[in-house]
Amino acid sequence: MSVRERMVRRLNGLGTLVICTDLAELQAMIGPPASSRPARLSTSATVPTPAAAAPAVTAGRTSLGDLTIDPLGHLVTWRGQPLALTRLERRLLTQLATAPLGVWTYERLFESVWGCAYLGDTSILHSAVKRLRRKLRAADDTLRVHTVRGIGYRLSVG
Repeated sequence: MSVRERMVRRLNGLGTLVICTDLAELQAMIGPPASSRPARLSTSATVPTPAAAAPAVTAGRTSLGDLTIDPLGHLVTWRGQPLALTRLERRLLTQLATAPLGVWTYERLFESVWGCAYLGDTSILHSAVKRLRRKLRAADDTLRVHTVRGIGYRLSVG
């Protein structure tokens, strides 16, 4: 049974249910946000990491220690060596390495990487993080994605 089917069953009898493919479709349906409300539908915040170094952003590239992410060139390098990451893994790593560094909640990752709302099913996110961790571990053991149980993930370098 899909996540959508489970949500329909849980919300049955509570009124109208709107199912959208992503947040952009929902925003188009409900109209632009009022100036008093934030433009984003999710209000999740990051939990800052006290000892984290801020990533340097130059010409669209993000650098964090020896990690360099070039979203325009679709390239991620670690100590000058390119990492063979999929588009999804690059997007996930880019979000984790983007300021403010800290814990990225499941909700924020779903919204920024997949462009959709978090509905409680973390299996897609866990699978993507597992594949990313495996590739990062093969490159070097000092670049890690840490789990913050029940909240989300955090990237550490060194």
